[in-house]
Amino acid sequence: MSNEVVEARVKVLNKVGLHARPAVMFVKTAKKFKSKITICKNGECGDAKILLQVLALDVQCGDEILIKAEGEDAKEAIKELITLIENKFGEE
Repeated sequence: MSNEVVEARVKVLNKVGLHARPAVMFVKTAKKFKSKITICKNGECGDAKILLQVLALDVQCGDEILIKAEGEDAKEAIKELITLIENKFGEE
């Protein structure tokens, strides 16, 4: 169970997408977990724990992203990141 792989597709619905404050929140949340976490948009992927890689994906409102986590706490990581996105990073 230590190398569990979990992935989920989720639509980003907050107004600014994954820019500035929401991107920082996303990265901080990802860093709480031991699992390797990757975020992908249109085939381009980045390390979810590195702010510049998340920002480089240019995720806009309405974009669908794929979040992949591999490791002992992968399920928890995916669940928490999806909740953050679904709650629109507390913007509304």
